[in-house]
Amino acid sequence: MTDSADSPSFRLAYVPGVTPAKWARTWQERLPDVPLTLLQVTPAEAAEALREGTADAAFVRLPVDRTVFSAIPLYTETTVVVVPKDHVITAADEVTLDDLADEVVIHPLDDVLGWEKLPGEPAFERPQTTADAIELVAADIGVLVVPQSLARLHHRRDLTYRTLVDAPQSSIALCWPEDATTDLVEDFIGIVRGRTVNSTRGRGQQPPAEPKAERARQKAGGAAPRKAGAGGATRGRAGGAGGAKGGSRRGTAGKPGKPRRRS
Repeated sequence: MTDSADSPSFRLAYVPGVTPAKWARTWQERLPDVPLTLLQVTPAEAAEALREGTADAAFVRLPVDRTVFSAIPLYTETTVVVVPKDHVITAADEVTLDDLADEVVIHPLDDVLGWEKLPGEPAFERPQTTADAIELVAADIGVLVVPQSLARLHHRRDLTYRTLVDAPQSSIALCWPEDATTDLVEDFIGIVRGRTVNSTRGRGQQPPAEPKAERARQKAGGAAPRKAGAGGATRGRAGGAGGAKGGSRRGTAGKPGKPRRRS
């Protein structure tokens, strides 16, 4: 699919809250001849993009259909509650769901937390998006519970957030179609997992590293290893500067050492 011999390329989708920049930079360093296209998609669009082949891999929010997709879980986000800066909740560093019992909790249609039961009082209506919900929080209509990355993504000066310690959490994973694990997908998996270019689990694009002993020998031009040489030099200084055992201990020219006492 993306391994075309004529013009290989790699298309990476990602959901809001994920920042793929560091992995994209590594890709450009390792595969400069293979263009990487970044596609921002909604959580609902991510699986569709992979199924239809408009993306080769994607950073998604779990869960995904494991009968169709392979996935590598990467991290789980902290859940926070977004409130106006002068809200009473800001008096604490962390809050619980019980602290939201008397609050109107806005629940957007693109919510990613998968609540079994929402805390607090329900809002009059559900906004379409998290961005719309943020506007309602700014209008002091209610509070919003989201993964921390989404609170940062929609940051406003008049709003802040606090950690919600007992709320559901959202996990991010790298995902791709199980039947389309191409060489380029394997390359990107290696980058995300932090493998080096010489990793034995890579595709072997780079020659294996030389053994350390061989590199040391070549650097010394065939001489003995540094450790042995250093030891020889130490012995040479002891026997040269100091002379014989009964000679000058200071090794200063023209000044004999202190005579040894005879028994």
